[in-house]
Amino acid sequence: MVSIQETAYPRLKVSLSRKVLEDCFCPTAEEITFANKSCRKETNRICFLALLKTFQHLGYFLQFTQIPGSILNTVAQSIGYLFLPDDISQNYDRSGSKSRHMRVIRKYLKVKPVGPQTYLQMRLAAKEASQTKEYLIDIINVMIEEMIRQRFELPAFNRFVREAGAARLVINQETCERISGALSLAQKQMIDQLLAFSDEEGKSWWQEMKADPPAPTVKNTRLYAQHVENIKQYYDFLHVPTELPEAKRTQFYYEAYAADLGHLRSFSPSKRYAFVVLLLEKQLSQALDAICQMFIRRMRKLHNDAKKLLDDFQKQNQKQAFTLIAHLARITTAFQTPGTPIEKFQAMALVMPSDPELVTEQCYQHLAYAEDNYRICMLPKYTGKRSVLFDCLSSLELHPASQDNTLLQALDFVFQHRKSRKEWVSILNEETGELSLDLDWITDPWRKLLTGKAAKNSAIDKIHRKNFELCVFSELDRQLNSGDIFIKGSGEFSDFRTQQISLEEYDKRIPEFEALSGIPTDRKAFVKKLKSELMAMAKEVDAAFPNNPNARIEKGEIILRRPTKKKTHKDYPEIDKLLKQRMKPLNILDVLIHTEKWLKLSKNFQTLSGRGSKMDNYSSKLVSTLFCYGCFMGPTQTARSVRGINRKQLAWINSHHITEERLNRATTKVINAYQYFSLPKYWGSGKSVSADGTQWEMYEQNLMAQYHIRYGRYGGIGYYHVSDNYIALFSHFIPCGVREAVYILDGLTKNTSDIKPDTVHGDSHSQNTVAFGLAHLLGIKLMPRIKNIKDLTLFRPDEEISLDNIDELFTDKINWKLIQTHLPDMLRVVLSIMAGKIVPSTILKRLGAHSKKNKLYFAFKELGRAVRTHFLLQYIHDVELRKTISAATNKSEEFNQFADWIAFASKVIPENLRHEQTKVIKYNHLVANLVILYNVHEMTRVFNELSKEGYPIDKKLLKAFAPYRTEHINRFGSYDPDIAMKVNPLNIKLNLT
Repeated sequence: MVSIQETAYPRLKVSLSRKVLEDCFCPTAEEITFANKSCRKETNRICFLALLKTFQHLGYFLQFTQIPGSILNTVAQSIGYLFLPDDISQNYDRSGSKSRHMRVIRKYLKVKPVGPQTYLQMRLAAKEASQTKEYLIDIINVMIEEMIRQRFELPAFNRFVREAGAARLVINQETCERISGALSLAQKQMIDQLLAFSDEEGKSWWQEMKADPPAPTVKNTRLYAQHVENIKQYYDFLHVPTELPEAKRTQFYYEAYAADLGHLRSFSPSKRYAFVVLLLEKQLSQALDAICQMFIRRMRKLHNDAKKLLDDFQKQNQKQAFTLIAHLARITTAFQTPGTPIEKFQAMALVMPSDPELVTEQCYQHLAYAEDNYRICMLPKYTGKRSVLFDCLSSLELHPASQDNTLLQALDFVFQHRKSRKEWVSILNEETGELSLDLDWITDPWRKLLTGKAAKNSAIDKIHRKNFELCVFSELDRQLNSGDIFIKGSGEFSDFRTQQISLEEYDKRIPEFEALSGIPTDRKAFVKKLKSELMAMAKEVDAAFPNNPNARIEKGEIILRRPTKKKTHKDYPEIDKLLKQRMKPLNILDVLIHTEKWLKLSKNFQTLSGRGSKMDNYSSKLVSTLFCYGCFMGPTQTARSVRGINRKQLAWINSHHITEERLNRATTKVINAYQYFSLPKYWGSGKSVSADGTQWEMYEQNLMAQYHIRYGRYGGIGYYHVSDNYIALFSHFIPCGVREAVYILDGLTKNTSDIKPDTVHGDSHSQNTVAFGLAHLLGIKLMPRIKNIKDLTLFRPDEEISLDNIDELFTDKINWKLIQTHLPDMLRVVLSIMAGKIVPSTILKRLGAHSKKNKLYFAFKELGRAVRTHFLLQYIHDVELRKTISAATNKSEEFNQFADWIAFASKVIPENLRHEQTKVIKYNHLVANLVILYNVHEMTRVFNELSKEGYPIDKKLLKAFAPYRTEHINRFGSYDPDIAMKVNPLNIKLNLT
């Protein structure tokens, strides 16, 4: 059931401020004159005006007895009453006067009354919205907007819920029938046969299609490549065009993935066929992503192993190097012996090593490895992995993102000679005798290994076959990550250009973007503004630098003094001790029950089809499910610890009621409730967030798990955006090998809560120039903690500028022409992000890898250089900014520790499926936020008590506290959930004396 609070349906706030009363509910002179004409009885004018003003505010008529006294008093005072008259009619709601007044008000405001025409328009709006939206809340909001636009009186909220649900059901059925209708008889028969198939172990085809990618061992990769080929064959035969909005496609996929074979067979034929087609489409996309990741991981391992091999060789052969040098010294000394050439030769022969051929071989070997080119060590490691790399690429349909097709031509050449046994292969065209390959893209470290010739302009007619394969595969790895090569049908490695808005839509959106953001969209004006701001900052920092006690320059390098630590408030220890004593002790499951009673989260987790759950005592079971997965208990252990629940119910709710999107929405609901409290406002304004990651250990037998050198174990990274008032706004689960900075902007663009930050702090990994450039155009201030600032380049805003005090810090210049040329291309990317077509991480992944072909990469990089230089100058100049950034990133680290404390049952994520692992991280995030909400409620109660008792509770003291308190919560033992327990209302306001 949808809650009215979650929608845009107008309603009166519990308390109305004086300003709101005056602005919204105080009648105008025209309205008072209109009331005088419409009402004979003087006291009825108050009723009339109250009805008019509340209708203007809400769009529907309230019962007179439901209108707050504050509104009635405001109306009464506006027409000359000091106090609300005692004889004001209590029977107004049942009187004929009210009915007449309603008709008059509708006519005055030109609003159509609720009737058959209203319901017809509601159904039409619901049907239209259901074409592209899946959540009832979104459909209802569209309906409300359409009713207001067409000037209809709003019906009761329940009517919106019923019409939205009915329209969505009809549209979903029609969508399934349309997909099913596009299938031929042969395709339907094939689906029926596949769903009836099971192998010798009883594993169905449906289960096989949903198989998750395993750990990328050689054997697993080879088997998974065959799995991808199987999916492609089924997809090629069964695929039909399915143009669906992303919300519909995602919803149908969730339902299809959650359904086992028994449930799938119980669906109507049209729904069953549609689900098979859509699941195949999604699984193929994910499988292509997975096999590409396996290829990339395998290539990265080859490079890392070769680097290690070279390093080990150089360490182990230092002694041999000394021996070779000693041989050389003796021979050159003998050569300098006085005498004839024959005597010199005889002297050299006496000191010559007994096995000169071995020494010669050792010399050449040492020279090869001394060049510090680790690629020479790749070949021995490559031999056993060669076939599996070819298997991976055989499954991928690769395309260039530009006109340059040279790499794919080289890849074709590699595949043509896959079964060749020759060490060297000719690259000359047999008919013309000309080169059949363009080798200009090959970098210098590879050139000698491929051609045997060091000179770049040497004539080449043959190449070393296996080294060439390694070179092509290595370059392919780089270009897949940079987006220069894309995979047809893939998700993560698709052509991101197709996800951008059209040029026509760009032209429509760009004026609004300029008006709202304040960023000039004219190329010259943009560069002029950016350049002048950087120039002004440079001059300001330069002028103040002699008097800056926290920064100095030594040998051309900037040295920053570490900010002094903030002193603890003198009353903190005593008040903290009282908090520990007075916060009511309870177990963690009871904390979740309290928050469920306050927020009714169970309404956010109905069945995937959108219908209400038929489970008895569903709220209690949902709380147990949040506890089960958010605390890493797992269904079996939870069933042992919690009375009245079994593991099958928990697993069912998790798979058939809960998705990542629903967990995000529930988290948003918690954040919005948190925003009502007074206490968090003492900790932060909500205008900034900090982003940081922490590793979660996980099972090794899946593609997500990677070994992390810093942590010394396998796992993935939970990446969180934590508001400056301590609540976590968003979470991601990413592999260890991915740069965390790639996801730093996603949390702000995907944030749908009432907390709207515009500044993001991060650790030193966030210093990426491309991220700075993209953040600037998105209107986000990227302010990371800077590590080793002396290693970062400051770019001069103008070649002619000369500064007195910090001039030597600027070591490079900005290419303003490049920024000016490609500004429209960059803005198109930004508008695509704002339109929801693409997420920042997709762009940063592509632009985070160096690309020689993508001009957009260089443009964003150049823009980022200018923006980052501006920030670094601020960082040098303002010690308070450095303190703010440090405090913000500390909050992220504190949240990471708190989330780890919540996941007390296991140090390993209790799931081995990729999508379930992501859900577990979001479960943990949601439960952590629920505990934070409960803690703030309890802290508010205790602070109010202490203030009433005369303790000095002031603003400075409150700032010293945080909601990550755990001493009053018991995590261990057995639990007896009592969903019917009495729960006190939320303590929202601080009443400090």
